[in-house]
Amino acid sequence: MSRMSFDFRYLLLPAAVLFIYIQMRLFTTQSEYADRLASAVESESHCTSQMKLLIDQISSQQGKIVALEEERKRREDECKELKSLVEDLRRKGLQKVVTEVQPPVAAVVIMACNRADYLERTVESVLKHQSSVASKFPLFVSQDGSHPDVKSKALSYSQLVYMQHLDSEPVHTERPGELIAYYKIARHYKWALDQLFYQHNFNQVIILEDDMEIAPDFFEYFEAAAALLEKDKSIMAVSSWNDNGQKQFVHDPYALYRSDFFPGLGWMLSKGTWDELSPKWPKAYPFKFTYWDDWLRLEENHKGRQFVRPEVCRTYNFGEVGSSLGQFFKQYLEPIKLNDVKVNWMSMDLSYLMKDKYPKHFAEIVRNAKLVRGKDAVLKAFNIVGDVRIQYQDEDEFANIARQFGIFEEWKDGVPRTAYKGVVVFRHQTSRRVFLVSPDSLRQLEILDA
Repeated sequence: MSRMSFDFRYLLLPAAVLFIYIQMRLFTTQSEYADRLASAVESESHCTSQMKLLIDQISSQQGKIVALEEERKRREDECKELKSLVEDLRRKGLQKVVTEVQPPVAAVVIMACNRADYLERTVESVLKHQSSVASKFPLFVSQDGSHPDVKSKALSYSQLVYMQHLDSEPVHTERPGELIAYYKIARHYKWALDQLFYQHNFNQVIILEDDMEIAPDFFEYFEAAAALLEKDKSIMAVSSWNDNGQKQFVHDPYALYRSDFFPGLGWMLSKGTWDELSPKWPKAYPFKFTYWDDWLRLEENHKGRQFVRPEVCRTYNFGEVGSSLGQFFKQYLEPIKLNDVKVNWMSMDLSYLMKDKYPKHFAEIVRNAKLVRGKDAVLKAFNIVGDVRIQYQDEDEFANIARQFGIFEEWKDGVPRTAYKGVVVFRHQTSRRVFLVSPDSLRQLEILDA
């Protein structure tokens, strides 16, 4: 019986060996499976990445297709408008006007957008005085956009040529809250001036806006000023506007001044100046500047050149409603005096405005003004007969004095409005002049008695 009994302990060793072998095989299989799974996951991630890249590429191509389609549509619209313009030019015989024996003095362009009633008032004012000099001053209306009433109103006048600027390019403002309108206005100005200088080959262009009336001697003034632009390259532009041209601050309709501050609001420039400005004209405005005219007031753009302006304005701005939302209208624009005297500018000697004569001419006028000193200088000035001179030390003191008189306090790029070498001149109590003078002005004008 004891021989047939079996000791199962002898089986434990082979069983243990078998168990270990099975476990090792299982571990090896699991490792291989894990590696395959990891490889599969990696392949799936790569596939997903490639799929996203492909989707992005497709989206990009779709965007380009949409942009190209929009560009094609814009080009078609421009072609239609150009054909319409050619027909309009033929109908109005512009070619005859610009090829007469005497070439035009300047083209006149009225910049319009969406104010048909304003445009009508401006065109009627211009035609009232332009009809007798139409060959010297061909008239254009340039509309930004497709407002139907404006286009219809412009085309209703046979005495002018209509241009239309269609701009479908989206506007990307530099800062939150900026008005898109100012960006579009800048684009429109560049387009219109390029058209008049490069397509129609005018040597000078006078720019008006669709909210202006003009004085009886507007065209004679600019005809005489065109000769100054031709002779004196230190004059960048000629304006019909005086920022301090309110009724209480002007007197002499014959008086003209040079200024370091660009006035705008009815101004003329030459093709040579536009050749310089056009390539760098801002699509978006530089930081701290909102308007295209402020861009022109930068030293880097006017480069020390000056502007001719009248004492009494030859344009009146009635545009209370517009892109500027009535800024300054009640205080500074509505009280402007529009000249009503018919001045024979072509018979006048304007050589005193030339660069080699004007500093001495202006210095003599300032030197002869009675110097008023002290904190109560403004009060003293009220009681003096004749021209007076008040000195200011800095921008803050200038603003304080200007506020007491009621003239513009604003400076742009270090220059007060209307200033020549830091001197701001205006009339007070009819004929007498007040000169606000900086210390550096005296040095520049070589006035040593201060």
